[in-house]
Amino acid sequence: MYKKLLVPLTLIFVLMLSACGGGFKPDHKYKVDSFEFTNQNNETVTDEDLKGSIWLAQFVFTKCTTVCPPMMSNMVTLQEKLIDNNIEDYNIVSFSVDPDVDTPEELAKYLDMFSAPDESKWQMLTGYDMKTIEKIAASSFKQLVKQIPNDDQVIHGVSFGLVNQNNEVVKLYGGNEDVDYDTIVKDIKALIKEGK
Repeated sequence: MYKKLLVPLTLIFVLMLSACGGGFKPDHKYKVDSFEFTNQNNETVTDEDLKGSIWLAQFVFTKCTTVCPPMMSNMVTLQEKLIDNNIEDYNIVSFSVDPDVDTPEELAKYLDMFSAPDESKWQMLTGYDMKTIEKIAASSFKQLVKQIPNDDQVIHGVSFGLVNQNNEVVKLYGGNEDVDYDTIVKDIKALIKEGK
């Protein structure tokens, strides 16, 4: 009698564990290239500085007339939602795709325009050449960055990249329109829990 009951109970227990213990499921594991760049405060920021925390990455530039303003606004909204959910262990990294124009001072002014609720979490990066940012975008984030000849605009990807504590890009989300804020917040919570 007990043996007959034991098999179904064990099966139910195993199924319950597998349903609960899913945890974070990455879509990718793209290793972020090593870098040493300059932020909006004229401070050096390296990939090693970001290791151990979760970060959200995007590619923008200050003279952008199309996708960057909505991306910046969407990232600010996302930060507000992270604050509402009491999430503190994260950084936001905005790589400039126009480094010749985007000095630290220009990037600081640009960030101020969007009234981010906590600018201390933002790293607006510059201090490299176009070839470097094209390579990082392609190899680390699988995104295109391409200068348009005889134009002040730059073609670039519009995804938000979620980077885990090991500096691996684990998910990419639309950052320009229809941003899935709830999923991003949920994924960040799951990654933080997994890292503890």
